Amino acid sequence: MVELFINKFSKTKQYLYSILLIFLVAGICFIFSGYIGYRVVAFILLVTVSLIAMFFDILPVLAAALMSALIWDYFFIPPHFTLQVATTDDSILLLMYFVIASVNAVLTYKIRQIEKVAMQKEEKANTVKLYNTILNSLSHELRTPIAAIIGATDNLQNHNEKLTQNNRYELVKEISKASFRLNQQVENLLNMSRLESGIIQPKKDWCDIIEVIYDVVKRIEENGISQKINININPAIPLFKLDKGMLEQVIYNLVNNAAIYTDATCIINIIAICHADVLQIIIEDNGKGFIPDEITHVFDKFYRLKNTKTGGTGLGLSIVKGFTEAMGGSIYLENLSTGGARFTINIVAETSYQKNIKNE
Repeated sequence: MVELFINKFSKTKQYLYSILLIFLVAGICFIFSGYIGYRVVAFILLVTVSLIAMFFDILPVLAAALMSALIWDYFFIPPHFTLQVATTDDSILLLMYFVIASVNAVLTYKIRQIEKVAMQKEEKANTVKLYNTILNSLSHELRTPIAAIIGATDNLQNHNEKLTQNNRYELVKEISKASFRLNQQVENLLNMSRLESGIIQPKKDWCDIIEVIYDVVKRIEENGISQKINININPAIPLFKLDKGMLEQVIYNLVNNAAIYTDATCIINIIAICHADVLQIIIEDNGKGFIPDEITHVFDKFYRLKNTKTGGTGLGLSIVKGFTEAMGGSIYLENLSTGGARFTINIVAETSYQKNIKNE
């Protein structure tokens, strides 16, 4: 943060502001010189130089230290308004003042440099860690479906005559599933890139929430999941003006995440409720839930929970949070007391009820 402050000002401005600050403080001290001794003024000026050293480069600070010593000598050390010093003690005091001010400036600058190097090393370490995380995630998540596609295609090309109709169907089905998985990972990466660029804007249109949820569930069930999915929506729920694509992705990632990380016997519940102009979507399961210490990190980019199945890029839930917030909503995660986890999404949106009222 200090570096950002420094970079904001050119060297010329740093010299100017340093000298002006010394003159300002010296002027205030001169006004109250009848109440404070010149030795107290030295401490005040020294503190001022120390503050300047925290924010500016070394040369402007040394200039401020020299200027403060000259001002202290000329205006405060007897005899006043001359650079002459009456006593040996004051001469030594003046010399020590300049030495201390200069050393203080140099040490503060060195400390800032050490902190800067430490921060750069930390940033580099974090970058390497993030790179390794991305590489490990993508190497598995992209290579696995690609390997499945290559293997199935190879069997179709080289052993076509020996394959039964059922074998061919299974291989084509395997290619389709692997292609869908590959496409999903590429979509996640593209969506995260869009979120980080800050250019993503929701394209709002009237959405039938029932239709959206049933379409998403159908896509997930086509993956051959074992969990039972219950949908609880009031048929009279109004239309909401939202970005349908974003909403589908949010619901898909949450339900798919529950299907991947819960046991085959678990139940996934999807509930959609209209509270005036707020769409609330609840997705919960009766699985093992999340480790309490990790709940605050589940929406972090590339974060993968401990003791979970291998695979996954750690992008799904971060995209959920990003898309939800892009639509002006919020998402909350909690563990259920009966076991399992619950994601609650709240999005403020115009409803068809409001539209009908306006038309009336």
